[in-house]
Amino acid sequence: MTESFKLRIFTEPQQGATYDDLLRVAKATEAAGYDAFFRSDHYLKMGSVSGEPGPTDAWVTLGGLARETSRVRLGTLMTAGTFRYPGPLAIAAAQVDQMSGGRLEFGLGSGWYEEEHAAYGIPFPALKERFDRYAEQLEIITGLWATPAGETFSFDGRYYRLTDSPALPKPAQSPRPPVLIGGGGKKRTPELAARFADEFNLPFTDLDTAAAQYERVAAACSAIGRDSGEIVRSAALVLCVGKDDAEIARRAAAVGRDVDELRANGLAGTPAEAVDKIGTWRERTGITRLYLQVLDLADLDHIDLVAAEVAPQLS
Repeated sequence: MTESFKLRIFTEPQQGATYDDLLRVAKATEAAGYDAFFRSDHYLKMGSVSGEPGPTDAWVTLGGLARETSRVRLGTLMTAGTFRYPGPLAIAAAQVDQMSGGRLEFGLGSGWYEEEHAAYGIPFPALKERFDRYAEQLEIITGLWATPAGETFSFDGRYYRLTDSPALPKPAQSPRPPVLIGGGGKKRTPELAARFADEFNLPFTDLDTAAAQYERVAAACSAIGRDSGEIVRSAALVLCVGKDDAEIARRAAAVGRDVDELRANGLAGTPAEAVDKIGTWRERTGITRLYLQVLDLADLDHIDLVAAEVAPQLS
């Protein structure tokens, strides 16, 4: 992979995958030369799939992968803020960063999938409260990591209060793991990105919507005197690339999607088509990272094909 543009593999294991399935994909990702392996943070399947054998926990998974890979960056798109208290989450993330030798990237969102909260007894506040909590969580987690060794961290918010925390453990990376924020909210999301994000990600959206949202983030940065160039721009698209029409159709059928729909809304087609579409995204939006959503985790040849025939053309 080139330094100027990076491809990352992104998985959705709630659709039906074991830890061993994810390990195979992560190792294939590393062997093929990709920059990073990411997973979702969900506890319930989506759509018509069975979801069997059941969900895996994102942070348990990352801890395992931290010890069983050696180079790829690791992270979530995105950890749901509704799932965990910010103090324990800061501890878990710092530990995974240590376990990986400093390869963690920390993606955090407000949480959105109401059905999974109901299925597993997780409180699901209204949107405004979720965002209020999310803002406090970002301040707490980054504050804990930034607290100098030997000092303590306190926070008195509406939803969370920390008193004289030793703010330990520290991540391996200094000053902290990169923070990823994403989403299409037009006001609060860009404002939070301007304050906290090292990377801003837009998943599964069209070019015009993406370009407008990146500009909102840039404007929010200007409003607080931050250089918007400090924030990496990234996107996520579902992947369906094949050497010919038959292979493309086979891969689309394996994940229950229509080829024409994938060509319109994802990264689908031949390697040459994929290169052209990535080029358009780069020109229109300035992204330097693209997360490839791989839905068929048994098809490792898919990962190898993109690494061999798409990645080398992205100089």
